[in-house]
Amino acid sequence: MATTPTREVARRVFAGEFNDATYTFKESDDERAPVYLLLPTGERANRVFLVGTLMETEDVGDDSEYWQGQVIDPNGDRYYMYAGQYQPDAASMLRELEPPAYVSVVGKPRTYETDDGEVNVSIRPESITEVDAATRDRWVVETAERTLERIRRYEDETGEDGDGAAVDEYVAMAAEEYDLPIENYRRQVVEALESLEDEEAVAAEAGDA
Repeated sequence: MATTPTREVARRVFAGEFNDATYTFKESDDERAPVYLLLPTGERANRVFLVGTLMETEDVGDDSEYWQGQVIDPNGDRYYMYAGQYQPDAASMLRELEPPAYVSVVGKPRTYETDDGEVNVSIRPESITEVDAATRDRWVVETAERTLERIRRYEDETGEDGDGAAVDEYVAMAAEEYDLPIENYRRQVVEALESLEDEEAVAAEAGDA
C-alpha cells in the first residue's frame, strides 16, 4: 500500500533571516524531491509560517492575474509573496484584502536570480488567512523562541566564535554557505520582542487616557 508523504514542518522565521537565506538544495536526485531553503541559523525550510501586517497588494501580471503581497514583520522587514492561477485561494485573498491587515501565511520559499546576479527570496503562499493582533503577538513570541533555539544549536555546534567543525549537517552547511554574523538574528529577536512591549505600553496608555 502506498504511503502518503508527510508534509514538511512550516518553519517560523523573521523576515530579516528569511531574506538572507539565498541557498537552496535537494536531498535526492528525484525530480519531485522537495527543494529546501537553508536558513542562516542552520535549519532547512521547505515551508514557512509567518504572521505579520499585509501592507501592500498589487496585480503585477501581464496576461493574467499575478498578485504580489508585501507583509511586514515587527522589525519592519518585509516578506514578498506571489500568487497566480496555480494558487487561486491565495490570489483571491490578495485581491480581496484591504491593507493594512494582520495575516497568517503558510507557503513555500522560492529563490530567483536578478539580472545583476543577486538572489532574492519570496514565498509562494499555500494559504493566507486574516487574523487578529493577539495571533500576531503569539507568532512573534514563538518565532523568537524558535530562532533562539536555532542560534543556540548553531553556537553549540560551531563554538562561540563560529570556527568549530559542526556535526549537524544543516549547521555545517549554513556555516559554509553564509558569511553572516549569527548575532544579527539574536538582535532581530530582541527587537521583535521589544516592539511588542512598546505596543503594549502604548495600548495601556491609551486605555488610561
